[in-house]
Amino acid sequence: MSGSNIRNVLAGLSSLWLSAAALAATQKTESYEPVPMPPGFQVVVSELEGPVFADAKGHTLYQWPVKPLRNGAVGERKGQPTCDSTKYKVNSGLMSPYPPGLELPEVETRPSCLDVWPAVTADKEAKPIGKWTIIERKDGFRQWAYDGYALYTSVLDEQPGDVNGGTLRRTGGDGPGTRKPVGPPPMVPPQFEILPLLSGRMLVTSEGNSVYASSKDSPGKSNCQGTCARAWKPIAAPAYAKDRGDFTIIEREPGIRQWAFRQQPLYTRVADEFFHSQRGSDEPGWNNVYTQRAPEPPSDFTVQDTYSGIVLADSRGKTVYVYNCGDDALDQLACDHPNSPQAYRLTVCGGGDPKRCLNTFPYVPAPENAKSTSRLWSVMYIDPMTGKIAQPQQAGALRVWAFRKRPVYTMWRDRGPGELHGDSWGEFYGYRNGYKAFWLRDDYDNNAE
Repeated sequence: MSGSNIRNVLAGLSSLWLSAAALAATQKTESYEPVPMPPGFQVVVSELEGPVFADAKGHTLYQWPVKPLRNGAVGERKGQPTCDSTKYKVNSGLMSPYPPGLELPEVETRPSCLDVWPAVTADKEAKPIGKWTIIERKDGFRQWAYDGYALYTSVLDEQPGDVNGGTLRRTGGDGPGTRKPVGPPPMVPPQFEILPLLSGRMLVTSEGNSVYASSKDSPGKSNCQGTCARAWKPIAAPAYAKDRGDFTIIEREPGIRQWAFRQQPLYTRVADEFFHSQRGSDEPGWNNVYTQRAPEPPSDFTVQDTYSGIVLADSRGKTVYVYNCGDDALDQLACDHPNSPQAYRLTVCGGGDPKRCLNTFPYVPAPENAKSTSRLWSVMYIDPMTGKIAQPQQAGALRVWAFRKRPVYTMWRDRGPGELHGDSWGEFYGYRNGYKAFWLRDDYDNNAE
């Protein structure tokens, strides 16, 4: 990217985010298709994952679909829940190079799958409706399922809208068998799909092409004609198509119909070489379209350009990293939260030495007056010698920033803005046990997805 284009992109990203309060005030949240639900369930629009199903208390519902690993598969098939009260003590050997039978860290206190993922139970009077069905489990109780897959909540979710247990974003081919939040279908025409990113829920076509809008257009009217329309292809609406939610149809010229989203005419970019591209937003006046944008990060953070794309950074411009971890027991419990075993992280960042880890991947400190305007970001206290959550008054406790209740880090090798020496640091490129940069845009390796 040229210097001027970099400035355009960074400025665009700075204005891309909206705070949670602004989102609520402008109602720029994603629309969804109404679906029949049993009593006691609801839809909650979360800040990052969009509309999700929740129980009566507002706790997000999750599924655990089957995922193939290197030596087998984990997860659940339709109508066959496997998450139970078994407390596994050894790894499964499903992810090479680990042979089966190795004892897991903190094995004496390791929870069962149901301890971490409480099953959503159905009482005797409950009846199926629509895609909501009831599974008779082997352990004797009835469990709700949606589209055939058993439903669970997460012990990490405390308030309505929390989605800390899993994500719809891609977690890498070598990542663990993670849980995914489940929700109603988005209210988009069949020609479109939604791509979950850390920057928000980006609109793409059903073929995977990015969707753009122009600031030069007027509400409900396209001003892109001639040469412009040859470089930016208007997305045609078929003759049978009808308005749907935030999607409307405008008439470019007699008999030629074009899709618009929230009154913005929609286009694809002819020059895009990759699916899900964000390169079109380098062009002045053009932006990728989002059905819902992620809340703005705290003011302590900045946005920086790198050789491959754009990352979140701390106040000094140093790249921010998130830590990924999933153990290799049959229930694939996550180990990326401070209350989970820290042996995995300490091994990757410091050969088991906490002091070395503090130098290699230091936590991003949160000032005393630090505040977050969203639920995605929070401040927590960490015991630096154990990596576990600490009390604020505990001697030596660190006050740090956390994303989705997990601390974020910088890397000692990064000397200035845009450096990425810690990206993919760890096992299987950082997806199974290791660090990934907080990617907002990646033009080459799909890290942002």
